[in-house]
Amino acid sequence: MLGFEILRQNLEKYEVPISELRGALNIEATSDRIAEMEQRIQEPDLWSNPERAQELQRQLNHLTKRLNAFNHLEETFAELNLLVDLGSEAEDYELLNEAEQTWESFAEEFESLRLQTLLTGKHDAANAIVTLHAGAGGTEAQDWAEMLYRMYARWAEQNDYELKILDCLDGDVAGLKSIQFLLKGENAYGYMRSEHGVHRLVRISPFDSSGRRHTSFASVEVVPELDENIDIKILPDDIQVDTYRASGAGGQHVNKTSSAVRITHLPTGIVVTCQSERSQHQNKETALNTLRSRLYALAEAAHLESIEDLKGEQLEIAWGSQIRSYVFCPYTMVKDHRTDYEESDVQAVMDGRLGGFMNAWLSDNVDRTV
Repeated sequence: MLGFEILRQNLEKYEVPISELRGALNIEATSDRIAEMEQRIQEPDLWSNPERAQELQRQLNHLTKRLNAFNHLEETFAELNLLVDLGSEAEDYELLNEAEQTWESFAEEFESLRLQTLLTGKHDAANAIVTLHAGAGGTEAQDWAEMLYRMYARWAEQNDYELKILDCLDGDVAGLKSIQFLLKGENAYGYMRSEHGVHRLVRISPFDSSGRRHTSFASVEVVPELDENIDIKILPDDIQVDTYRASGAGGQHVNKTSSAVRITHLPTGIVVTCQSERSQHQNKETALNTLRSRLYALAEAAHLESIEDLKGEQLEIAWGSQIRSYVFCPYTMVKDHRTDYEESDVQAVMDGRLGGFMNAWLSDNVDRTV
């Protein structure tokens, strides 16, 4: 049968790439590392330092997920070969249909794992500092900013990334005017840099009593958290430090003391804030780290062709500048305007299914050196 012959030819083309992928992902070394970490997790003294223990557990989860994904890929490849052999011999159309569906799943899984090996940019392995800003449009845009935050929080949870809110400014009625958070984990920046830009929402507004369709915008800014070895000097005379009472996310501690910190870098006008920690000192340290990352982004950009190579092009948060559109009405679709990749299940995307969009962008940008 012609369908089985085509599948067989396709499978033959993947024999060498799968072997190369095994080497690129360091599967044997990963297995050994997982065994070591599992043994370390069992040691009582580890939990005397909860933060270190949690970080080790997060790393273990990440490596285990990668190993399981590759093992599943190999199992699917073997299953496909068996289906092709049995189906072609029996000329079974039901097996052909099953094999074709399994092939599509296999190809997607392979591409996702392949892209992990290509995240070798200068900062791809780093944690990511992400800032969301609501565009013009008041409550509708602020609600959209909160929807985007929820989307990224779901994606982070599904992919074993730790999310920590650094600063948050609530909307006047609902939603968020802005929020800044840190995503911790391997290749957080490598994946999240694909999200930098303006995101557009089209829907029937729940805040419009007339039930009219509204278009809203929010921006996503992504910079890498700096490695401790990178030295960015911030002179005391170049910054203005203000304190204020925290608001929004932060538990019982917020609003009790002036622990939140705002730092203005006078030479560049960059403003960073932090209210996530319990003390003013901790918030100042976190804000300074964020400022270092943003200043480094600007310094790096000065040696590149354009600033968008690291920090992203600074566009107006409005019509015509969006990188992606999320349409809830009159039809449902999410489309990335840079790659033309799209999905029709809007709710699944809003629930964190971003892999297709990230992979499509990364496929077009793996040669970037940021």
